[in-house]
Amino acid sequence: MATARLPPLPSVRDLLRLYRLRAVQQLSQNFLLDGGVCAKLARAAGPLTGAHVCEVGPGMGSITRAVLQQQPASLTLVEKDTRFLPALLMLKRAVEPGCPVRIVAGDVLRYDMAAAFPVAPTPWEDPCTSAYIIGNLPFSISTPLVVRWLRDVSRREGAWKLGRVRMALTFQKEVAERMAAETGDAQRCRLSVMAQTFCRVHHRFTLGRHLFTPQPEVDVGVVVLTPLKQPRINLPFHIVEKVARCLFNMRQKSIVRGVQTLYPAPVRVQLALDTLRLAEVDSASRPFELTVDEVGRICQAYTELCGAYPQLAQYEYRIHGKYGGTELAEEVQQQPP
Repeated sequence: MATARLPPLPSVRDLLRLYRLRAVQQLSQNFLLDGGVCAKLARAAGPLTGAHVCEVGPGMGSITRAVLQQQPASLTLVEKDTRFLPALLMLKRAVEPGCPVRIVAGDVLRYDMAAAFPVAPTPWEDPCTSAYIIGNLPFSISTPLVVRWLRDVSRREGAWKLGRVRMALTFQKEVAERMAAETGDAQRCRLSVMAQTFCRVHHRFTLGRHLFTPQPEVDVGVVVLTPLKQPRINLPFHIVEKVARCLFNMRQKSIVRGVQTLYPAPVRVQLALDTLRLAEVDSASRPFELTVDEVGRICQAYTELCGAYPQLAQYEYRIHGKYGGTELAEEVQQQPP
C-alpha cells in the first residue's frame, strides 16, 4: 500500500497543549491520539490511495494524518467545533498542493454529503466507488446519523447518489456489536436489521477505552458498512424502519406482541395474526430470532394490509398510544374484508 511521509508538524498532543483545548463533554468528544491506531482505522476503510475521502469530525486531525499518509486524491473534513480549525488549516497548508483538502465548518447532520466528493456518479450495480466516509463519531450522534445515512443508501440520495460509497465509523462497542449481530444473538435489535438490510456490516475490531483522551466509559468498535447492490428487503425505508421498530419494541416477548403495535385498537389482535399468517412466520418467535428475510416478509404483509386498508398506514404507536387510533380502527371495520 502506498504511503506518504507528511512534512514535519507538531504532534496532536502538542497542538492540544498549544491551543489549550479540552474535550467538550456535551459534544461527546474523545480524542484518538495514537498514530498507529489511527493508521489501523484508516486502513480499515479500504484502499485510500487515489480515493476521495470525507472525514466526519476530524477534531485535531489525528486520523486525518493517517488518511493523508495513504495518498488520497482529495480529502474533505467536516468539523462542527471551530476550535479545531487552526490545527486543520495548518495540516491543509502542509500537504497542498499534493492532496487538495477542503475544510467544512459545520454540522454533518445538515451537510450535503454528495458535495464532499468530486467524482462523477457511477451505476449502483458497478463496484463500489472510490469515495469513502470515515469518522470517529461522537457517541451522541452516531446512531441517529448512521440511521439517516442508511435511509440515504436506501433512497440513493446524498453521497449515495454517486454510487455505493463505503463507510468506516466508530461506535460504542455495544452499538457496533448490535449492528453486526446475527440471528439468534441476544444483541440483535432494530439497528441490526436496518443496517443488514441495506449494507454488508463488518465489525472490524475494538479499540480499548484507554486509547482515547479523555477516556470514555466504554470501549469503541470500528464498523465498515458497504452498501449492497440489492437491499435484502426491497421496500421503502420508512416501512422497514417502522416494522423493525415495532418488532423490537418488545424484544423479549413473542413477535405477535410487537406486530400488534403496528395497528390501532381494537383491530390490532386480528390484524397482527393476519400479518404473520401472510408472512408465514411463527407468531411465537422472539424478535432477535428473526432473519432479515423473515422481517422482510412481515414488512411485505404489512404493506399488503395497508394497501387493502389505507387508513392503517396513518397509525403510529409512538403518537397514538396503546388505545389511540380508534377512529382509524372504526374505518377499517366498516370496510368490507
